[in-house]
Amino acid sequence: MTADRRAHDDVRERIDAFLAATGLTGKGAKVVPLTGDASDRRYFRVLVPQEPSQVLAVHPGPIAFDSLPFVNVSRLMSAMPVPVPRMLGHSDALGIIALQDLGDVTLQAHLGAASPAEHAALYRQAVTFINTLQRRGADLASPAYLPYGIAFDVEKLMWELQFFARHFLEAYRGAALTPAARAALTSEFTAMAGELAGEPRVLCHRDYHSRNLMLHEGSLYIIDFQDARMGPDTYDLVSLLRDSYVDFSEQQVEELIAFFLAQRHEPATGEAEFRRRFDLMALQRNLKALGTFGFQTTARQNTVYIQYIPRTLNYVRANLARDDRFAALRTLLAEHLEELR
Repeated sequence: MTADRRAHDDVRERIDAFLAATGLTGKGAKVVPLTGDASDRRYFRVLVPQEPSQVLAVHPGPIAFDSLPFVNVSRLMSAMPVPVPRMLGHSDALGIIALQDLGDVTLQAHLGAASPAEHAALYRQAVTFINTLQRRGADLASPAYLPYGIAFDVEKLMWELQFFARHFLEAYRGAALTPAARAALTSEFTAMAGELAGEPRVLCHRDYHSRNLMLHEGSLYIIDFQDARMGPDTYDLVSLLRDSYVDFSEQQVEELIAFFLAQRHEPATGEAEFRRRFDLMALQRNLKALGTFGFQTTARQNTVYIQYIPRTLNYVRANLARDDRFAALRTLLAEHLEELR
């Protein structure tokens, strides 16, 4: 028997044991595998006649439920509250968590079928959730919640930028960086990371974009929040509006930034400064995304992300051209990326 077959049989045995323990076996439950994320968890939908379906998150082995970051952050977000999937049950020994089934429609998937008015309403809802995360995140700050102990500090931001240089510039695009070019890039990255890390910190989802927002019964739900941490107040808004998976017009971006600031009662005099910080955060975030796409393509042989590279490079080019402070970085990157010339 192959290792893959043994792993498959182990997962199925654990699911069957969980269904039996929760009384679902006798109700004619049917188990359907779902496409997983980039983690080591596997996901299955449990269909039960005349009852709401559930999703099982199956870990590689036993878990300590109360110690899981997903569980910790879920409790924080539920206390705000913002809509996240309900936890319906778990088994530490079997390594399984049962979750509310939100269906299969992400915000990204829905946008093609949405009218302009519905599109705008959904994004205003998503922006409102960011404001709730920041405002209530401040109210609920406690060392009992993991996100308050980690942050986008200089070390983290620099790691992400160097990840871009290593996996996108060098591995994916084949750039041969000279020692002088590498030192110059590091200098630019250090300045960027230092400025971003020095901004006042708020609670951030950390990956807040159209693939991590599910549309369920007419409302958005937030998923994939287990890596939440403290960071700049622009971070989640940048993730949403400079999303590698969705096209926005600049008018849409401006309107949603204005909506965000209006909810915060930001003085008009502060809008220009916020936009300046937004653009800096967008540049770092998009470079980090390119690093991820390069890594997935070259190290994981996962080519699905290649299609999102042009849009992300367009974001980078626009930001580099928007502000003279990026002139040196633009010159350095354009030497290896013709899209930025």
